[in-house]
Amino acid sequence: MTGTKPRIGVLGAGAWGTALAQMLASDGREVLIWALEPELVEEINAKHSNSLYLPSASLDEGIRASGDLKDFGGIDCILAVTPAQHLGSILGQLSHSPTDLVLCSKGIEAGSGRLMNEVAKDARPDSAVAVLSGPTFAHEVAAGLPTAVTLACSGGEDQWARLSQAIARPTFRPYFSDDVAGAEIGGSIKNVLAIACGVVEGLRLGQNARAALIARGYAEMLRFGEAMGARAETLAGLCGLGDLVLTCTSTSSRNFSLGKALGEGSDAKALMSDRRTVAEGAHTAPVLRQLARDRHIAMPIVDAVNDILEGSDPAHVVAGLLSRPLKAEQESAE
Repeated sequence: MTGTKPRIGVLGAGAWGTALAQMLASDGREVLIWALEPELVEEINAKHSNSLYLPSASLDEGIRASGDLKDFGGIDCILAVTPAQHLGSILGQLSHSPTDLVLCSKGIEAGSGRLMNEVAKDARPDSAVAVLSGPTFAHEVAAGLPTAVTLACSGGEDQWARLSQAIARPTFRPYFSDDVAGAEIGGSIKNVLAIACGVVEGLRLGQNARAALIARGYAEMLRFGEAMGARAETLAGLCGLGDLVLTCTSTSSRNFSLGKALGEGSDAKALMSDRRTVAEGAHTAPVLRQLARDRHIAMPIVDAVNDILEGSDPAHVVAGLLSRPLKAEQESAE
């Protein structure tokens, strides 16, 4: 790919996938995006819009949509932005393995407990896997507002050299890491913690409580990440703390909005069944809890989110958190 612009494809035409396609097309290159819904394929190609998932954006004419994964044959670099629970299935349907496979979905596979990079390596073993993660609201990226992300490359600096040239734009700045697991873990856990912060908002417990929850949630992220082989400095960066702060402080976050509705008294099952867009933290929470229990990692906030998603009264669950025994702030055990 040296000296030429790589062909780029995006798997998934939700808000985030569409925003990435828009950002990538901003330098004049053509971008192919896969959409599940035939009507969305037609709309993107004919009207250059995505009224289902990103109605605020007027899409670049260099973006072409397809509903056929066979059209992605010969694509050099594919950004996978499908829901985490469907990633393996969709990657398995590709007709070839791209040189670079960049994972942009955040979550842990239910049932297996695998991170997305593990799922991708099993599905496309011939591709070099990377993870793109950080504080990114789709509508801001699509609008060209300044954004910085972590780009964690399993292929090291050689892969970084390829991908940074392919992905970087004047207002979209990637930072290199080789800690793929750390980049994934930060993005996965912050979704669960964002639900908790939304609950605090829905219960009207105030900004002090939310700030404390973010700090204590970050401590849980560090405990889990380090036990899973992630580096603390990765989790202190854009894909960990940066993403956590953004997602836990705005209703633009699907996970925060879900938590807020739960805190206001809405039923979890009804909320999940009615949501067109996926609040990935609700799927990640139970597998994260099980992984933590298997490894004897204290994650009381994650436990609380699971209790609320399973139907427990949010006010009662929060009261339980507040009544936990007092201890030193930096103590790692319960």
